[in-house]
Formats: sequence, C-alpha cells, structure tokens
Amino acid sequence: MAATARPRRSVLYMPGSNARALEKGRSLPADGLILDLEDAVAPDAKDVARNQIVSALAEGGYGKREIQIRTNGLNTPWGYADIVAAAKTSADAILLPKVESADTVRQVATIMEAEGAHADMRIWCMMETPLAMLDAREIAGAHPRLGGFVMGTSDLAKDLNCAHTPDRLPMITSLGLCLLAARAYGLAILDGVHLDLSDDDGFAASCKQGREMGFDGKTLIHPKTISAANTAFAPAETEIAWARKIIAAHQEAAQEGKGVVVVDGKLIENLHVVSAKRLVAMADQIAEMDTA
Repeated sequence: MAATARPRRSVLYMPGSNARALEKGRSLPADGLILDLEDAVAPDAKDVARNQIVSALAEGGYGKREIQIRTNGLNTPWGYADIVAAAKTSADAILLPKVESADTVRQVATIMEAEGAHADMRIWCMMETPLAMLDAREIAGAHPRLGGFVMGTSDLAKDLNCAHTPDRLPMITSLGLCLLAARAYGLAILDGVHLDLSDDDGFAASCKQGREMGFDGKTLIHPKTISAANTAFAPAETEIAWARKIIAAHQEAAQEGKGVVVVDGKLIENLHVVSAKRLVAMADQIAEMDTA
C-alpha cells in the first residue's frame, strides 16, 4: 500500500497542542502533515493535544494532504490512549516513535483493529535509534498495515554520539539500512529534519542528498521550508516526459501484439513501465495539489 504514487515531497510536523497550527495546516502547500503528540507537546498538554487533534480531524478540511498522528510510545503514560483515539479518526496513519522491534508494530496493529481503525489506516515507524537500524528489516516486514519509515535523525545522532555534518556521513550507514529495508518491503520512507532554519543552503543540500539517495520526501519543522522541499523532491519535467514516452510506446506495442518495447534504442521492461506509470500518476497528483 505504501509504494504508491502518493506525493510525499514535504511532510510537516505540527504540534497537536497548538490549535492555531492545526488550523493553518489546512491551507499549507505541504503534501503531508504529522500531527504531533510526542516531542512537540509538553507532558501537561498531552490530553489537550490529543483532544484537539481528534476534533480537528473530525472537522476535516485537510484536502488531499496525507495525515499522520505521531503518538507517544506505548511505554509512556499516554501512548495507549493516543493509539486508541487515533484509531478512531480519519487519519491516514499512526506514526510510532522510537520503534525498535517488529513486536511493537504488531502490538499497535492489534490495538488499532480492536478499536475499529479504518482499513486503509497505516502504521508508520520513527527510525531513530541504533537498535532500530540493526532491526530495520524485521520492522519493515512486521505487519500488512505498515506503511513507511520516518528517519529521526536528531535523536539518532544523539544516540550515535555523532556530529551533524553537512554531508551527513556519520549517518549514511543508518540511512542506507533503512532505505534498503523500506524498498525491500515496498514501503515509503521520509528523510529526517534539517534543524537549522537559517541555513537555506544546507537545507537545499540535504534535500538534494535525500532525493539522490532515494527518499520519497523530507520531514519539516517549519512551513517556510515547504516550497524548497516540494521543488527538490518533485519529478523533473524531463523525467515525466520520458515516463509518458515509455507508457505510450508500451501501449502501442500492446495494440500491435508486440512483446518487446524499444524507446530511443533502449529496451523497456515491464518494471520500467510500472515505474513510469507511478511517476506520471505522482506528477498528476502533484499538479492537482499545487493548483488546489
């Protein structure tokens, strides 16, 4: 389910305790929103934040944006209640913090199903500890409801005792392990946040690196970075044109009963056609979102 053409170029964290932010999220040009009950919410505001998120989603108005609710962990005083409440909403996914085992995913899936979560609601996992990196494959294959990974590079850097360098070399192994696991199991995967909001060049470089590595998009902490992320992770016009050319050639070959498709001297396999259709579908959805 996760390996779809749904755009995830920009996914913005929004604190559930901030009613104004929840309202603003309805008009922001982000592809997705993470309505946060965890790090962005103080302990004495957890219950208020949960109620505000539930009310905001009941009211609706978020359009085609993908909505995830980041809950507190099951080992906290708020985690179970967060999952129960989130499971009853229209959210697209529940995002679990600090996932370190497949058992956690399965436990949350059991709660969701007991609480009547809609069939398309997914589980996403924050990948942000060394143990999560080592168990990424098992986590990725934990349950059919699993939709994707979100890299928690800030907490990961703390646990690794590594530096935040421009090239992110200290975290390359961790990023690669999660990318491999996600793609092996058909999951989406989002890159971690860039913390320095005054560093526009660094943010652009991080987006470029993330796109080149294969991430679907970037998680964000401020609305001002949405436009740059959307640009960085959008398919290029040349990519879209090539994809449309492949699709047209495949359709023509099928009509003529040909089993081989060649475009500009290149043999096109079925996998190329599938990828082309996904890219074109994504481009069409991006165009719809950008003009909404």
